[in-house]
Amino acid sequence: MNESEFLQLSDAIFDRIEQALDDHELDVDTLRQGNVLEIEFDSGEKIVVNRHASNQEMWIAAKSGGYHFARQGADWIAARDGSEFFSTLAEAIRAGSGEAFDFNI
Repeated sequence: MNESEFLQLSDAIFDRIEQALDDHELDVDTLRQGNVLEIEFDSGEKIVVNRHASNQEMWIAAKSGGYHFARQGADWIAARDGSEFFSTLAEAIRAGSGEAFDFNI
C-alpha cells in the first residue's frame, strides 16, 4: 500500500470512530488535527488515536496502554498481542465512558 492509500484508509477509520461516538451519543469531546484524533471524557481521561504514515500503522494511547496496529488483510492487528484495532478501541472507550460501546451499530 502506498502512502496515499494509507491516508485514505486512516481517514476512513477516523470517520468511523467519530460516527460511532455520535451514534452512541456519548458525552465526549473529540479533536481531530491532522494525524491525531483525541477523545476526551468528562472525567478528563483521554484516548489518542494516531496514524503513523511512515510505518503505515495506527496507534492507540489510552489509560490501559499504548498499542501499534498494522494492516493484515482487511483488519488492523496489534503487534504486541494480536488484538484487533476496533475491539481494543471499543474497550478503551467503554472504560473511559463507563457506558456500553461497540462499533457494530
